[in-house]
Amino acid sequence: MIAEERMRVFLNSLDSGDSDWLEDLRLYSEAENVPVIRRETGSLLKFFLAEKRPSSILEVGTAIGFSALFMSEYMPEGCHITTIEKNGKRIACARRNFRQVEREGQITLLEGDASAILPELTTPFDLIFMDAAKGQYLHFLPQVIRLLNPGGLLISDNVLQGGDVLESRYAVTRRDRTIHTRMREYLYALKHDPALETVILPLGDGVSVSVRKVLDR
Repeated sequence: MIAEERMRVFLNSLDSGDSDWLEDLRLYSEAENVPVIRRETGSLLKFFLAEKRPSSILEVGTAIGFSALFMSEYMPEGCHITTIEKNGKRIACARRNFRQVEREGQITLLEGDASAILPELTTPFDLIFMDAAKGQYLHFLPQVIRLLNPGGLLISDNVLQGGDVLESRYAVTRRDRTIHTRMREYLYALKHDPALETVILPLGDGVSVSVRKVLDR
């Protein structure tokens, strides 16, 4: 945990809470050991959805559909979410969850690998939420930037890896070293890309927020 536990619990205790069906879905994800966005990350998303008022959202990494449904609950009227997932079992679960709360008209689920789907997309988005395989973030980044409207937001979750990203690669387990290296490279790319202005927040498991700069005329 990045944030000190008592502080996290206190801040989450101030949250106004979510719909009963969202809380039920969170409990289901915990029981099935499916990771979903943490409450503090949800609070951040609520803020940016209210502040940015996007008309279009792209999510890379649907899982069981929790974060897409979460955003659909707080996004402005008329906004549409496009979300990408390649895991067949999770696709079926996500579609069932979308259907149960009648959000199929607001959420389009694209089935397949994001590395193949992203280059095929042509319509830009106001907000992109990155929550897929962490080792692929850097690979997806050029297409994500291409698809982000000027002034649009890129929000990337789980970028500090429980604090491991701070450590030497030799201090993390061998099986995690590739992800560790790629995440460091991703954070460096976000902070040094001339098209972006990025802040990295030690919230939840680490969240980066990038805005695509509007070029001066």
